[in-house]
This record gives sequence, structure tokens and C-alpha cells, in this order.
Amino acid sequence: MPARVSAGRRPFLQKAVRPVNVAKVRGLGDLLDAFRTTSIQARNLAQCLEVWENALNDPRRPTIFLGLTGPLIAAGLRRVLRDLIDWGVVDVVVSTGAILYQDLYQTVGGRHWMGSPQADDRRLRDLYLDRIYDTYVDELKFEDTDREIGAVTGRFPDRPASSREYLEFLGRSFQDSESILSTAARRGIPVFSPALIDSSIGIGLTLYYQAHRGKPRFILDSVRDNYELVQILTHSPRTAVIYVGGGTPKNWINDGIVMANYAFEREGEGHFYALQVTTDVPDWGGLSGSTLDEAQSWGKISKTATRATARIEASVAMPLLAGALWDHRRRWQPRSRLRYAWKGDQVEIRRIRG
Repeated sequence: MPARVSAGRRPFLQKAVRPVNVAKVRGLGDLLDAFRTTSIQARNLAQCLEVWENALNDPRRPTIFLGLTGPLIAAGLRRVLRDLIDWGVVDVVVSTGAILYQDLYQTVGGRHWMGSPQADDRRLRDLYLDRIYDTYVDELKFEDTDREIGAVTGRFPDRPASSREYLEFLGRSFQDSESILSTAARRGIPVFSPALIDSSIGIGLTLYYQAHRGKPRFILDSVRDNYELVQILTHSPRTAVIYVGGGTPKNWINDGIVMANYAFEREGEGHFYALQVTTDVPDWGGLSGSTLDEAQSWGKISKTATRATARIEASVAMPLLAGALWDHRRRWQPRSRLRYAWKGDQVEIRRIRG
């Protein structure tokens, strides 16, 4: 072999892939540590964990945003998401309305039932059962949940409010220790849903609207969501983002950087840490598959950001990541929490001991 070829090869042959020895793995933390020296999506998932832990240990105390899309409650991730909020490894949640609705659906007694993707959907329609791939939900219980949301909303003040304010109200109104919304309200974690009416919560709000037409009533102020997001960003010395899927939550959190920087003259970088778990690919130009590198061209992700993407379905990836974080908690505990003191659409944020 020519010497120049040998020298040229050397930089590419520095680290060998190490087979995972499952007999020596003691917990999910060990497993993802072992993934660091594997390949394909296993290594990518380990890199996602590393990005998350770097954000948790950054002395500048980044504000960590969790963006949620997809059938996560139907997939059995309700407790996983609730725990991430309770442990303090995320500071702000941005979700589709559907995820939050199905959280409420379980709070009021609804269940998700194991089914089959080969089910006879016409038969299910006759039985008022709705199918989410291989999972069934009770449409009659959905209707009950919609009506409960509409009735409870009658207790909300008759004024405009952001989704953050309204969802905190729902979290306090529907008490459930297993609930995402209840846990976020108890912990003081803001939850936003910039497309809230595109869900069954929107159906409940429509029932409320029908009952209050022509009367003073609560109005969902979506633009105020933008303003409140900018308040949080402005008070954050550094930010991190965790995207499960993509869609509106991803776009909205990223657009917050644009709003804060040129509309509100915030002096700062894009998100400094970023990780994404998705099964979509970038080839079709859609947001859920778009790369974190692409977001750098917009200034939404910092040019020097630590970032990673695992193209793994969330029902597999998120329990692995959450379990590894829990196993590794001595690496990032104690981490201070953020206390948000809202005065209208303005917020003061201070750190408190966890």
C-alpha cells in the first residue's frame, strides 16, 4: 500500500465499533452508554442523550423546551412525559392539542385499548370505537370528555387568555397525579399549544362557545402565545430544544427565536442545544423531517449548537431516553428549577432549588 494512502486512511480508523454486551448492561443508562460506540440509530440515540445531559449540566442553566407531536398517549408514553416534567429535565412544554386532550381523556376515566391495525373499521364505526393504528379509544367517552371541557371552561374568567394560561387552568381543574397537565400545573411548568383548536379540546371549546354566544366569554388569544413565548426566551441566557416529531410545536418554538431577535431586539443566539426524535425524512421538504442543520440557515439553531437526531419512532425512543436520564440522574442532579411569576403577559423568572 502506498505510504500516502496509508497516512490518508489513518484519521478514518481511530475508533472501532464495539458490540453491545447485553449481559453486562445494568439498566437503560448502561445500554445507551454502550450505544455510544455502535452505529446507525443506536449511536444517534446515544448522541441525543448526550446533548440532553449537556444541556442539563450547562452552568448557564439553559431553558429546555420540549416539543411534542404524534400519538404519544395512545402509544403508552403518558407516564414518561409526565415524569420528564416532574423530574425537572424540561422547563417549557409545547404540544399539539391532541396529546393534551388524550391526557385529559384518561384523567376523566377514558382508556386506550390494545387493538389491531387489521381491524374492520366499518365494524368499529358501528360500535363507536375509534382506531389509532393498533389502539382503540372510546368515542362515547370522547364525547363525555368534550362536554366536561366545555362545562369546566365556563368557570374560566370572561376575557382573552393564552393557551398557556388556559391549559394551566385545565391542569388545576382536572386533578390527576398521572396527568401531564396536572403535573405541569403543580410544578409551575408552562404548557403551550399554538394549534389548540385543532384537537378535541377545540370541540369542547366550541361547545362552550355555543353556550355563551352573545355573552361575555373566554377568548383564546393565540397571538398572546407568541408574546409570552418571547418573554421566556428574552429571560433565558441560553435555550435547548427537544423535538418529538415536528409539526407546529417545532416550528413555533423555532420561530420564537426569529420573533425575539428581530421583532423584539433580543441579543442572542439560536437554540444552543437541539435534539430530535422523528421517523420523517428531509427529502420531501416537510418540517417534521427537516434537519437541525437546516434550521441553522434561519438562525433558529445556533451555528455552534450541539445537536443530534435519531430517526426512531417515539414509542421506542422516548422510554429509552427517559430511562437513561433517570439512571444517570446523579450526573445532572441537583438541577435548579425555574419559577415563573406571570403578571398578565409579562413574566419574571428566577431559579429555585429543585
